[in-house]
Amino acid sequence: MELSVYSIEKPEDVNVILGHSHFIKTIEDLYEAIVQTNPSMSFGIAFCEASGPALVRWAGNDATLIDLAQRNAMNIGAGHSFAIFLKNGFPINILNAIKAVPEVTGIFCATANPVEVVIAETEQGRGILGVIDGMRSLGIENESDILQRQKFIRTIGYKF
Repeated sequence: MELSVYSIEKPEDVNVILGHSHFIKTIEDLYEAIVQTNPSMSFGIAFCEASGPALVRWAGNDATLIDLAQRNAMNIGAGHSFAIFLKNGFPINILNAIKAVPEVTGIFCATANPVEVVIAETEQGRGILGVIDGMRSLGIENESDILQRQKFIRTIGYKF
């Protein structure tokens, strides 16, 4: 077995959801889950098929994000993994809808942070072992940090 790390390629202002599923219909179901939850969101999805022709299946409503999803999925190449790249919304806006798709078996991350994907490769194929989402913790928040956090959450409209 060989281990490798792949850095997700994405602009700073783009969010990514990386997950695992189990059926070719995933691409259509993820598309529907997103547009039914947040129709104004721009997104691209790519899904790594794990059998048959083993193609990267794709969908979306933004050509740049579709291309980004396709390139990252092809580079990761892990069976039944999917990547959703999005703008004009946040993962929190669609995450429950994504997790509710019957064939989705798990979510590795949902973030705007830099992401590294830890990949294992055997003779059979590739699998995602986990992700490194952002940076290492630098300390424990103090009272001032708490106030900044609370202000930020209210500024972006998640609390009143």
